[in-house]
Amino acid sequence: MQGNPEVIAYLNKLIAGELGARDQYFIHARMYDEWGYTKLFDANHHEMEHETEHATQMIKRVLMLGGTPNMVPAPLNVGSDVKSMMENDLQAEYSVRDNLKTGIALCEQHHDYVTRNMLIEQLKDTEEDHAHWLEQQLRQIEQMGLQNYLQSQL
Repeated sequence: MQGNPEVIAYLNKLIAGELGARDQYFIHARMYDEWGYTKLFDANHHEMEHETEHATQMIKRVLMLGGTPNMVPAPLNVGSDVKSMMENDLQAEYSVRDNLKTGIALCEQHHDYVTRNMLIEQLKDTEEDHAHWLEQQLRQIEQMGLQNYLQSQL
Protein backbone atom coordinates (compact mmCIF):
# COMPACT_ATOMS: atom_id res chain seq x y z
CA MET A 1 0.00 0.00 0.00
CA GLN A 2 1.43 3.38 -0.95
CA GLY A 3 0.89 6.05 1.69
CA ASN A 4 1.08 9.80 1.45
CA PRO A 5 4.75 10.94 1.32
CA GLU A 6 4.09 13.79 3.80
CA VAL A 7 2.55 11.40 6.31
CA ILE A 8 5.46 8.96 5.90
CA ALA A 9 8.01 11.75 6.36
CA TYR A 10 6.21 12.99 9.46
CA LEU A 11 6.01 9.48 10.89
CA ASN A 12 9.79 9.30 10.49
CA LYS A 13 10.10 12.52 12.50
CA LEU A 14 7.89 10.95 15.18
CA ILE A 15 9.97 7.76 15.15
CA ALA A 16 13.10 9.81 15.83
CA GLY A 17 11.36 11.44 18.81
CA GLU A 18 10.20 8.12 20.22
CA LEU A 19 13.65 6.58 19.83
CA GLY A 20 15.28 9.61 21.47
CA ALA A 21 12.82 9.45 24.37
CA ARG A 22 13.40 5.71 24.67
CA ASP A 23 17.17 6.18 24.86
CA GLN A 24 16.84 9.03 27.36
CA TYR A 25 14.60 6.92 29.60
CA PHE A 26 17.03 4.03 29.24
CA ILE A 27 20.04 6.00 30.48
CA HIS A 28 18.01 7.67 33.23
CA ALA A 29 16.71 4.28 34.36
CA ARG A 30 20.28 2.94 34.55
CA MET A 31 21.33 6.03 36.54
CA TYR A 32 18.42 5.59 38.98
CA ASP A 33 19.35 1.93 39.38
CA GLU A 34 22.98 2.81 40.08
CA TRP A 35 21.91 5.32 42.71
CA GLY A 36 19.57 2.82 44.38
CA TYR A 37 16.29 4.57 43.49
CA THR A 38 14.47 1.36 42.62
CA LYS A 39 11.02 2.94 42.27
CA LEU A 40 12.33 5.49 39.79
CA PHE A 41 14.22 2.77 37.93
CA ASP A 42 11.03 0.72 37.60
CA ALA A 43 9.01 3.71 36.37
CA ASN A 44 11.61 4.77 33.80
CA HIS A 45 12.20 1.24 32.61
CA HIS A 46 8.45 0.91 32.09
CA GLU A 47 8.40 4.16 30.08
CA MET A 48 11.36 3.00 28.01
CA GLU A 49 9.27 -0.03 27.04
CA HIS A 50 6.29 2.21 26.16
CA GLU A 51 8.43 4.40 23.92
CA THR A 52 9.83 1.30 22.23
CA GLU A 53 6.29 0.06 21.56
CA HIS A 54 5.27 3.46 20.17
CA ALA A 55 8.28 3.44 17.84
CA THR A 56 7.50 -0.14 16.82
CA GLN A 57 3.93 0.78 15.85
CA MET A 58 5.16 3.72 13.80
CA ILE A 59 7.87 1.66 12.11
CA LYS A 60 5.32 -0.98 11.13
CA ARG A 61 3.02 1.72 9.76
CA VAL A 62 5.81 3.35 7.70
CA LEU A 63 6.69 -0.04 6.24
CA MET A 64 3.06 -0.77 5.43
CA LEU A 65 2.74 2.61 3.72
CA GLY A 66 5.73 1.77 1.52
CA GLY A 67 8.29 3.96 3.26
CA THR A 68 11.65 3.36 4.89
CA PRO A 69 11.79 4.01 8.64
CA ASN A 70 14.30 6.52 9.91
CA MET A 71 16.07 4.86 12.80
CA VAL A 72 18.14 7.87 13.93
CA PRO A 73 17.01 8.98 17.40
CA ALA A 74 16.41 12.62 18.26
CA PRO A 75 19.08 14.18 20.49
CA LEU A 76 19.05 13.22 24.17
CA ASN A 77 18.99 15.59 27.11
CA VAL A 78 20.46 13.53 29.94
CA GLY A 79 20.13 15.02 33.40
CA SER A 80 22.76 14.97 36.12
CA ASP A 81 20.47 14.58 39.15
CA VAL A 82 16.97 13.29 39.82
CA LYS A 83 15.17 16.61 39.43
CA SER A 84 16.93 17.62 36.21
CA MET A 85 16.36 14.13 34.80
CA MET A 86 12.63 14.41 35.47
CA GLU A 87 12.49 17.93 34.06
CA ASN A 88 14.30 16.79 30.91
CA ASP A 89 12.00 13.79 30.55
CA LEU A 90 8.96 16.02 30.96
CA GLN A 91 10.24 18.35 28.23
CA ALA A 92 10.74 15.31 25.98
CA GLU A 93 7.14 14.25 26.66
CA TYR A 94 5.85 17.75 25.89
CA SER A 95 7.77 17.73 22.62
CA VAL A 96 6.40 14.29 21.70
CA ARG A 97 2.90 15.47 22.63
CA ASP A 98 3.13 18.54 20.43
CA ASN A 99 4.55 16.55 17.52
CA LEU A 100 1.79 13.94 17.85
CA LYS A 101 -0.85 16.67 17.69
CA THR A 102 0.70 18.04 14.51
CA GLY A 103 0.88 14.53 13.07
CA ILE A 104 -2.78 13.89 13.87
CA ALA A 105 -3.78 17.07 12.00
CA LEU A 106 -1.58 16.09 9.04
CA CYS A 107 -3.15 12.63 8.90
CA GLU A 108 -6.63 14.18 8.91
CA GLN A 109 -5.62 16.54 6.11
CA HIS A 110 -4.53 13.55 4.00
CA HIS A 111 -7.47 11.34 5.08
CA ASP A 112 -5.19 8.73 6.69
CA TYR A 113 -7.51 7.88 9.56
CA VAL A 114 -5.79 4.64 10.50
CA THR A 115 -2.51 6.43 11.18
CA ARG A 116 -4.40 9.25 12.90
CA ASN A 117 -6.10 6.79 15.26
CA MET A 118 -2.75 5.19 16.12
CA LEU A 119 -1.32 8.63 16.93
CA ILE A 120 -4.37 9.56 19.01
CA GLU A 121 -3.83 6.46 21.17
CA GLN A 122 -0.15 7.35 21.57
CA LEU A 123 -1.08 10.93 22.48
CA LYS A 124 -3.44 9.65 25.16
CA ASP A 125 -0.66 7.46 26.58
CA THR A 126 1.82 10.36 26.44
CA GLU A 127 -0.46 12.83 28.21
CA GLU A 128 -2.21 10.56 30.69
CA ASP A 129 0.62 8.25 31.61
CA HIS A 130 4.14 9.57 31.62
CA ALA A 131 3.77 13.36 31.35
CA HIS A 132 1.17 13.36 34.11
CA TRP A 133 3.31 11.05 36.26
CA LEU A 134 6.35 13.31 35.82
CA GLU A 135 4.30 16.38 36.71
CA GLN A 136 3.15 14.59 39.88
CA GLN A 137 6.71 13.66 40.83
CA LEU A 138 7.99 17.20 40.34
CA ARG A 139 5.08 18.52 42.42
CA GLN A 140 5.96 16.04 45.19
CA ILE A 141 9.57 17.24 45.13
CA GLU A 142 8.33 20.81 45.47
CA GLN A 143 5.91 19.97 48.29
CA MET A 144 7.97 17.57 50.41
CA GLY A 145 11.49 18.63 49.49
CA LEU A 146 14.02 16.73 47.42
CA GLN A 147 15.57 14.75 50.27
CA ASN A 148 12.23 13.42 51.54
CA TYR A 149 11.18 12.59 47.98
CA LEU A 150 14.42 10.71 47.29
CA GLN A 151 14.08 8.75 50.50
CA SER A 152 10.63 7.61 49.37
CA GLN A 153 12.12 6.27 46.12
CA LEU A 154 14.54 3.80 47.72
